[in-house]
Amino acid sequence: MKIYIKTYGCQMNENDSLYMMGILEKEGHEIVGSIEVADVVIINTCAVRKKAEEKFYGKLGEALHLKKNKRDMLIGVGGCLAEKEREKLLEKGADFVFGTRSYPRISELVEKATSGEKFTYFEDHIDEIDSSTPRRLKGHHAWVTVIYGCDRFCSYCIVPYTRGREKSRPMEDVLNEVRNLALKGVREVTFLGQNVDAYGKDLGDGTSLAKLLRESLKIEGIDRLWFLTSYPSDVTDELIDVVASSDKISKNFHLPVQAGSNQILKRMRRRYTKEEYINLVNRIRNKVKDVSISTDIIVGFPGETERDFEETLDLLKTLKFERVNLALYSPREGTLAYKIYEDDVPREEKIRRFQRLLEVQKELNRELNERYRGKVVDVIVEARAKSGLMYGRDIRNKIIAFEGDESMMGKWAKVKVRKITAGPLYGKLVWLEGSKDDEDKTLWRSGAQAKSEEG
Repeated sequence: MKIYIKTYGCQMNENDSLYMMGILEKEGHEIVGSIEVADVVIINTCAVRKKAEEKFYGKLGEALHLKKNKRDMLIGVGGCLAEKEREKLLEKGADFVFGTRSYPRISELVEKATSGEKFTYFEDHIDEIDSSTPRRLKGHHAWVTVIYGCDRFCSYCIVPYTRGREKSRPMEDVLNEVRNLALKGVREVTFLGQNVDAYGKDLGDGTSLAKLLRESLKIEGIDRLWFLTSYPSDVTDELIDVVASSDKISKNFHLPVQAGSNQILKRMRRRYTKEEYINLVNRIRNKVKDVSISTDIIVGFPGETERDFEETLDLLKTLKFERVNLALYSPREGTLAYKIYEDDVPREEKIRRFQRLLEVQKELNRELNERYRGKVVDVIVEARAKSGLMYGRDIRNKIIAFEGDESMMGKWAKVKVRKITAGPLYGKLVWLEGSKDDEDKTLWRSGAQAKSEEG
C-alpha cells in the first residue's frame, strides 16, 4: 500500500515517524510524499500547544476532503493528541487512532484497518524498539531516542500524560544502534528524550547520559554527538565534565528556563529557582570552553505580573542566551495549570511581552554573533536553505550559510564568516572534505572548533 505520513511536533515525533516508515517499508509498503496518491494517511500529532492542534485539524480536514472521492483511503492518527483525544478522533473522521507507545505495531494496525473496522489502540510496545528496528535515515545525521516519557509534571505541560512515565533504553542497545548507524554512513547523532538528562535513572545500574556519551566517543565514524532536551536540575557535574572533555560533543546546552521569576517558576512546578538556574549556567560556562546556552521561555503564564515579566527580561539580558524559543502560554486541557489557574494575562499583553523579549533577544543575538566575524568555522554541511544557499552547523549549534550544492551534504567544510545577522551567519567556503585542497584531514576528523583568521 502507498502510505503518507505527516508529522507535527518535536524531534521525538519526527524520530517516531522515521521508525514507522522503516517498519512499514520492511513489510512491503511504499512511503509516498504526496497525500493525494496515498492509500493510507497517518498523521503523527503534537498536543503541546494549541497551534499544533490547529495544524493537525487542518491536515485532517484535507485528508477527509480527499476521502470523499477516494472512499477506500484510510486515515490513522497517532502521537500526543491521539493520547489526549482518543475515541473523539474516530468521531471526527479517523479510521484508527494509536498511542505514543503503540507505533512499533504500526504495520499490524494498518492491516487491521483495511478490514473496515474503526478502532483505537493504546498498548505499550515501546520496548520493541531496539537497535534492530528498521528505520528511515535522513542523510548524515540521525536521532536516537534514549528515554521515553517524563516524570517532572510541570503544571502547564501535557507531555507526562501523553508520553507516559520515564523509561530508558539499555545503554548497550543504544550503543549498538549508534554502531549500526555509523556503518550506514551516519556521522552525527543526537540523543533524544523529553528529559534526556534523566536517562538511566530508572534502570538502577549506574547508566547515565554522561556514561552514554563517553562510550559513544569510542565508536568509529561518529564525528559529532548532540543531546536534548535537558531539564536544568537534572544536569550533573559528570555530564558537564564529559561535554568539556571532547571536541566531538556539541558545545551546546539547551536548558529551558521557562521564566525568570521564582513566583512563576513555583506556579509552573519547575524544580529549581532562578538563582539555582543561574548557578548552573555559570558552572557550565566555567567548565566548557566557548559553550553555547539556549533556552525556552513561556510568556504570559497565569499570574505573571509586570514585575515577573521584568525579572524574565532581566534574566535574558544577564545570561545572554545564544538562542531563545519564545511561546505564548496556552491552556492545555488535562494539565494542572488548566485546572487550578485562570488564564488571566490578556492576549494583547502576552503579545506585547513576547515582542519585547524578541526585540531584546535579537539585539543580543547580533552582539553575540559579532564574535564570529572573520573566523573560519568547521561545519558539517546539512542541507540547502530556502534562500538557495547551503548551510551547516558548527560545534556550538550556530548555523552558517554559504554558496554550494547538494554534493557537499554530509561533508566537513571550513567556512569563513563574512556577514553577521541576528540569526544565521553567512560566509565563504574555504575548504571542503574530499576536494583538491583537502590536505590536512586531521582537522575535520577532530571536529576542531572555530579558529580566528585575519581578514
